[in-house]
Amino acid sequence: MQFSRRGLLVAGAGVAVAGCAAQTPAIEAPAPSQPWVSATPAPNRPAPPLDPRGLVPRDLRQQALAALDRHAWSLPNRDRIYIVDFSQHSAAPRLFELDVISGEARMFHTAHGVGSDPFHSGYAHGFSNIVDSNASSLGVYRTSGMGWGMRHGQNVLLDGLESTNDAARERAIIVHAADYCEPEWLAREGKLGRSFGCFATSFASLDYLRPRMDDGRLLYVSRSV
Repeated sequence: MQFSRRGLLVAGAGVAVAGCAAQTPAIEAPAPSQPWVSATPAPNRPAPPLDPRGLVPRDLRQQALAALDRHAWSLPNRDRIYIVDFSQHSAAPRLFELDVISGEARMFHTAHGVGSDPFHSGYAHGFSNIVDSNASSLGVYRTSGMGWGMRHGQNVLLDGLESTNDAARERAIIVHAADYCEPEWLAREGKLGRSFGCFATSFASLDYLRPRMDDGRLLYVSRSV
């Protein structure tokens, strides 16, 4: 007779059924007692403070968070926001990354457009949304993914969401790296060079920022008072 594991299981089941039909009651071992555990919710922990080192100007931080809510339909990624303070000299780090979850902030240098500073004082004095103005534009931007171009190579694409910057895509305003934003240039000249309206950074800064800015995040550009 050939051994069948399935047949053995079926036969065993038949024996069990016959046993259940007999008058002899089955004896079950008592289940071990389990200690009662109360489902107590975890206590609510307060969110860490935003920018505990005070790197980002307070007025711009509040404006940026308000813009994040105002343009929520276009800014699905709300874990990090980016702020540029064009009231500061180009020698100062004035591009900020603010992690809304951890509260931590980081600073980077960024250039302004030649049309915003025609005499190269290091300060952005005027702003424009006009094509070929070569000026920087204020307002709310959406990061629109990592790109690559023939002129500047790796970059972050931007779309302007307000009337002050809604020509950003037509003007090819992006975040890119440039030699005139390198630390050696700044040490020699005392200020950054000027872009054609783009947010130029050092190559090391772009390597860090590009995958983190990526797509669907806020870039808020204004002047602190």
